[in-house]
Parts: sequence; C-alpha cells; structure tokens
Amino acid sequence: MKLLIIEDEEGLRESIEEYFTEAGNICETAATYQAAIAKIELYRYDCILLDITLPGGNGISILKKLKENNYTDGVLIISARNSLDDRLEGLDLGADDYLVKPFHLSELKARVSAIIRRKMYNGSNLLLFNEINIDLQAKTVVIFDKPVKFTRKEFALLIYFIANKGKVISKNAIAEHLWGDGIDMADNFDFIYSHIKNIRKKLMEAGGNDYIQAAYGMGYKFTDK
Repeated sequence: MKLLIIEDEEGLRESIEEYFTEAGNICETAATYQAAIAKIELYRYDCILLDITLPGGNGISILKKLKENNYTDGVLIISARNSLDDRLEGLDLGADDYLVKPFHLSELKARVSAIIRRKMYNGSNLLLFNEINIDLQAKTVVIFDKPVKFTRKEFALLIYFIANKGKVISKNAIAEHLWGDGIDMADNFDFIYSHIKNIRKKLMEAGGNDYIQAAYGMGYKFTDK
C-alpha cells in the first residue's frame, strides 16, 4: 500500500509511519495543511490518513479538494473530535471511514486494509486475473495451482498492474508507487525494467501468460488483449 499520513502530532505521525513501513508499505507524511495540499496535488495514494485539525488549515478542506478533483484515493479520517456532526460531515463529503483518537495501530491497519479492499478489490482478500490467484493478506501468488515466489517489490508491482489492468502506467507512476516521492525516479527506471523482466519470467515459467505490454514512450500496460 502507498499511504499518505496527514497528522501534525509528531509522535503519532512517526508511530503510524514506522508501523506501516515495517509491514512493507510506502508511507509519506505531511504535518501541515500546505504540505498536505502539495502532496495530494502531485501524487495519488491507496489511502490517506487525514487528521481534521492541522496547522494552517482544516482537514475537511483537504477532503473537499480531493473530491472536487475526482481523486479516487481512499480517505480515513483520524481525529480526536468524536461528535456525531463531525463524523457525518466527513463521511458525507466522501471519506471512507472515521476513526477516533486514541486508537490501536492494529485497528488502524485493519480499517485501512478494509478501505483498500473495498475500493480496489471488491472487498475481497483474493485478487484473481485469469490463471493468476493472489492472496493479498497472505501475500502469496498461485498460478495454475503452483505457488510462485515474488520479491516484495515484484509482488507490489504485480498487484499494481492487475489493479490498473488495461491502463497505460508511466514509469514515473511505477517509481512513485514502489518507492514514494523521496527517491530520484530517473535513477530507478532500470530497476523497474528489471522487476518487470523478473515478473514476466516467473509468470511464464509457471505456465502463465505474459500480460505486460510496453507502450513505447509512455510506460507499460497489463492486458490480456
């Protein structure tokens, strides 16, 4: 998962970032309203963890901006404000869930995972594409009943391709998804090619098809056409 944590409380922000990063996710953070706006204008996320009260602005305004631009990022509001009106306002404006502070990080992870399953995988832990069967929770890939081992990055990229099947994905978008915005993406295009080459090889060695097509000058597309 690629997450954006918008939270001004340093200790909580760092705890959330560490918790999700250790689980293999890409995490970016913003501590102020302006920093958050700059992030959402440049990048897309699987889920945004959004505090309502921020230095320089209000989290609800960020939520409104996301929806006005028809961005499809999942949004989980995390707030100390527990009034019914606050909850209803956030949900009515398009937030996917609302979690009141304080909370256990394990519950936060479960809420985030549920949002992503609903938005990207129809609420299921299983992602199916022809002969490819992926268990998102167990992080396993089975092709024609044969388990196939992928590295963490290969697994993340395979899921990203399937979730965006039929769409041309630029190399920049792939780099941002796999490494976040804190990396010099131009230096990693060779790594992207290596990951794609390995995915193709493992799919075909297991008897599967090569679904990854190069869209020259643009990026790659995952398709069975």
